[in-house]
Amino acid sequence: MTNYSSELRSSASGEAQTIVDTALRSAEPRELELGKYYVVSTPNGVTDFDLTGDQYKDQPTRKKGTVTVRDTPSFLAYFGKHADANSEVYGDAERLTVTAVLDANTNTAPRWGSHRLSLQLRTTDAWKQWLDKDGKLMSQEQFAEFLEDHIPELLEPDSATMLEIAQSIQGVAKAEFQSGTRLATGERALKYVETIQAKAGQKGELVIPETFVIGLVPFEGSEGYRLTARLRYRINGGPLQLGYKLERPEDTLRTAFQDVVTAIDEAIDVPVLNGTPS
Repeated sequence: MTNYSSELRSSASGEAQTIVDTALRSAEPRELELGKYYVVSTPNGVTDFDLTGDQYKDQPTRKKGTVTVRDTPSFLAYFGKHADANSEVYGDAERLTVTAVLDANTNTAPRWGSHRLSLQLRTTDAWKQWLDKDGKLMSQEQFAEFLEDHIPELLEPDSATMLEIAQSIQGVAKAEFQSGTRLATGERALKYVETIQAKAGQKGELVIPETFVIGLVPFEGSEGYRLTARLRYRINGGPLQLGYKLERPEDTLRTAFQDVVTAIDEAIDVPVLNGTPS
């Protein structure tokens, strides 16, 4: 008798729950909190929908995200469109970046700080190529070809003179170099003896500048800068090896970056701070 009564109560309870579940599934959506939330009954239960997100609006609540640009004009164009009196700008010489926090905190109230503009400078191909060969010795033919490939960057001696020097270097590629002498003009005279069969034993002299000046644009879209390169060579009683050593290229890169920061600082109404934003 006791077991039968228990089963009866259990059955009655199950029927009641079924009725409740059916009622919930058939319920109409209900609006809560002035249209911000909806509660909907589904076969899987009651689900609430938050309609306060930006995806349910005609436009976002606020600006956010980070825009990356590659030159100063692009930075100034975007900054001028979105910045206000409380925007902040930071220059980082180590990372070669200038970052603007367009929605930075005000003096009296915090702001999100999530709408940002980042100028990330990229070095030019010519800069990378000259730095890649800096301090490395090359064969006569490799050095001559390098000069020929970079005629536009050669300033002093002028490109025509450097092209002639490159051709002269290639012309004695089969010679045996024996000594090098510094001339009063500041040039180097490298003495050699021809080793090719037609000119075997014929002596000669190759005169090349001890230093030369190149013009390089460090960053895409930036100004050009002059760098001095000192000639390097090695004579071991055989083939001549040639190369160059740039004078403090890191200082030129730092100066180029500072000139970018200065140009931005002079064009906007807020100071460029030295560092990175939080």
